[in-house]
Amino acid sequence: MRIGIIGAGHIGSTLARRLSELGHRVIIANSRGPASLSEIEAQTGASAVVVQDAVRGIDLAVLTIPMKGVPKLPAGLFANLPANVPLIDTCNYYPRQRDGRIAEIEEGLPESAWVERQIGHRVVKVFNNIYARHLADFGKEAGSPGRIALPVAGDDPAAKAIVLTLVENLGFDALDAGPIAESWRQQPGTPAYCTDLGVAALRRALAEAPRERTAEWRATDKSPA
Repeated sequence: MRIGIIGAGHIGSTLARRLSELGHRVIIANSRGPASLSEIEAQTGASAVVVQDAVRGIDLAVLTIPMKGVPKLPAGLFANLPANVPLIDTCNYYPRQRDGRIAEIEEGLPESAWVERQIGHRVVKVFNNIYARHLADFGKEAGSPGRIALPVAGDDPAAKAIVLTLVENLGFDALDAGPIAESWRQQPGTPAYCTDLGVAALRRALAEAPRERTAEWRATDKSPA
C-alpha cells in the first residue's frame, strides 16, 4: 500500500520504519516541512513530503500529531480523501501535559470523535495505547506467547478490516474494540492504556474501563501547566 503519515514524532516515525520494512511505500509529513525530515527519511525509508501531499493518491493515512495541533491542520486537508480510504488516528488528549483544555472532550466526547469533527473524515482509532518503543520492538509472530493485543475502534467495517490486518502484520493481535463512540475505553487513564495486554486481558480491560475521566487526565485552570 501507499501510506501517508502526518506526524513524525515517536509513533509516526516508528510506524514509518515498520511499515516500510513490511514493503509498503510510506510518505511522511510534519508541520515544519520536508527539509526537517532528512534524518527520519534516512532512518525509516519513508519519503518526506508537504502535508497536503501526504493525503494524495494514498491507500491509507495515519494522523499522529499532538491533539492541540489538529485544528491547526490546513483547512480542507482531508476533503478530497476518498471515504473508503482508512484514516488511522493515534492521537491522545493530554490536557495537563501538552494540549490544554478541549471543552468537548472534558464534557465526555471521545477523543477520536472530536478528531473526526475537526477534520471531517471518519477515523480508525489504534496505536494510541502503546509506547512507541514497544510498537517498534515487541511485535511477535501470530500465536507466540506474550503477544500484545491492540484495540481497533471505528465505524466503517471495511476500513476497520484493513487496519485490523495491518496491526496483525506488524506483529500484534488486533482486537475489534467497537465503534468510535466506545473508543474512550482505550484513552489515557483506562486499564487498556499502555499496559501491553494479551487478547483476553485487553477485552476485560476495555469492558471494565470507567466512563468518567480520572482527575489526572482532566484539565485544570492552569492547563497545560
